[in-house]
Amino acid sequence: MKKILLFVLLSTIGIFSQTKQILHECQATKIHFFDKALKNGKILYPGDETIDVTYYKLDLNISYSPQQISGSVQIDAKSNIDNLIDFFLDLQNAITVDSILSNGSQLDFTHTQNKIQITLPQVYNQGDAFSVTVFYHGVPGSSGFGSFEFATHNGNPVIWTLSEPYGASDWFPCKDTPADKVDSSDVIVTADEFYLTTSNGTLVSDVNNGDGTRTIHWKNHHPIAHYLISLAMTNYEEYQNTFNYDGYSMPVRHFNYPENLTQSRRNRLDKTVDMLQFYSDTYGIYPYIDEKYGHAEFGWGGGMEHQTLTSLGAYGETIIAHELAHQWFGDKVTCADWHNIWLNEGFATYSEALWLEHAYGTSAYNSEISDDMFYAKYAEGSIYVQDISDVNEIFDYFRSYAKGAVVLHMLRRILGDEDFFETLRTYLNKPGLAYNVATTEDFQAVAEEVSGMDLDYFFSEWIYGENYPTYSVQFKRMVDPNGGYTAEITISQERNSTPIYFTMPIELKITTAKSDTLITVFNNQRSQVFSIHFDDEPLSLEFDPDNSILKDVTGIVSVDDESDHISQFELKQNYPNPFNPTTKITYSIPSVIASEAKQSNGLLVQLKVYDALGREVATLVNKKQQPGFYEVNFDAYNLPSGIYYYTLRAGNFVQTKKMILMK
Repeated sequence: MKKILLFVLLSTIGIFSQTKQILHECQATKIHFFDKALKNGKILYPGDETIDVTYYKLDLNISYSPQQISGSVQIDAKSNIDNLIDFFLDLQNAITVDSILSNGSQLDFTHTQNKIQITLPQVYNQGDAFSVTVFYHGVPGSSGFGSFEFATHNGNPVIWTLSEPYGASDWFPCKDTPADKVDSSDVIVTADEFYLTTSNGTLVSDVNNGDGTRTIHWKNHHPIAHYLISLAMTNYEEYQNTFNYDGYSMPVRHFNYPENLTQSRRNRLDKTVDMLQFYSDTYGIYPYIDEKYGHAEFGWGGGMEHQTLTSLGAYGETIIAHELAHQWFGDKVTCADWHNIWLNEGFATYSEALWLEHAYGTSAYNSEISDDMFYAKYAEGSIYVQDISDVNEIFDYFRSYAKGAVVLHMLRRILGDEDFFETLRTYLNKPGLAYNVATTEDFQAVAEEVSGMDLDYFFSEWIYGENYPTYSVQFKRMVDPNGGYTAEITISQERNSTPIYFTMPIELKITTAKSDTLITVFNNQRSQVFSIHFDDEPLSLEFDPDNSILKDVTGIVSVDDESDHISQFELKQNYPNPFNPTTKITYSIPSVIASEAKQSNGLLVQLKVYDALGREVATLVNKKQQPGFYEVNFDAYNLPSGIYYYTLRAGNFVQTKKMILMK
């Protein structure tokens, strides 16, 4: 699901002058490391664990005026225990339960505290199947992001649902947990003949009843999580494409408000077929190729990945890609609980970057990842959601979406493309996970199986840990007495909360007079020295040149050997210039500095950026530093194009240079 909360969050932190359109046109207690016993422990489901629901059949009459629903829901289930005599379903108290039948007999029940406690007509043992049908009526609720909405478009009535995460029980009785996917489902809606009702799966029938009403029946043939069952109904105008793949010819059906079905809309929807091709090639065939895919326009400013039929309120390219990717990550393989929502949202967000890479090249991918990293740095707490009672905690954009996507970007760099994409395909198609549910540990196990690597350090720190590393780097060049040169590289991290420091493979690009050398070191200490021999003199160091790690780098200090001294302060021109949106600023602090500065462990250095009106827009350095060469990265993502100035102040030295941001 794409959230529309980002503008609120950005205005709250108050640092952005411009942002993307609604999340590309859309979007807790802090913890220490979980030990293996906890991470692999039993999931606490909110629904009744004594039953396994296998089928939902919703047969509803829906009225706009008055706004209400009535009808029945058939629920097939199996007993998970011996001697089952009663169980409960989740349904909000605002809905009135009229009766409950099983095999034609009425069952005793109570409906309190948003649960229907049902007494079965006989005792069932583990594995025994049974069926109940709940008859009910009332005005459905609208919790979360709008679980059941009566609205209008262009003066016409429209009705739609969005049940994630806890809204399904606002409008139909269910076992309210993503962990219990049913094998199949039906949605049958009788309403005024004005309405074209859309839902999951394939259209079974569309019957005009001759009394001013119309009954439309949709059937889903595949496993589905309860929150992905949906309906959307109004006077839709359909626009259709076809997706041909591996011998299948599948309809791609787009249901639009008639007033919005412009040629521009059609052009954007046409890209869905190309995306289906790309994701099928990358992840494996579209999971519901024997049914359909499409979009139903609704009155919410984002998107929701209802199985086979995304509900869409914004039609940008990346939100279309995001919701389509959910059909694999979120629908085919669903997070087993809301703690692990990143398995849905992080993967769909990362899929946006993959689509952009495929459609527009590496630079588009890098730009998208840079954006995700920018937002990910505002994530608080662990990606593993601590407080799943709070909907906004579950769907925190910075954490569940952006940082989740960046985790996959980093994992891709660690595994390499071949093993990374094989990991994704294996995860999606592994027996027990395919068309089922998964936890982070399931995904980790697949990644380790495919790659042969121990990745516990990675998932422990990035999924269950907090924040991201802040590095400082010292680059020292020495003449090797046996010939050649030695580059001594010291990598240090600022102390973090959990973990204390991050363990990561880090790429280093070292330039000599003759060539560039790319070296990967495994940094598993808070401060660690790496010595590397070169035949030619190493001239410069680039830290993580491909932006493979979510991080800050406070500076890269070059320290020369023996009697080499820096004779003067120097502020160099930024590079590149013009730039978009990042650039590097280098400066030097001379070896001879005032005695009082030496005694105080360095000289106070400030490096600040100002706009053309002289207003400070960023402080890049504000601390004491020793003599050496320093390199600082400046990310101007949040700034508009224009002329900027950067000023270095160190003791009595002050120098300013101009740079140009061109977006």
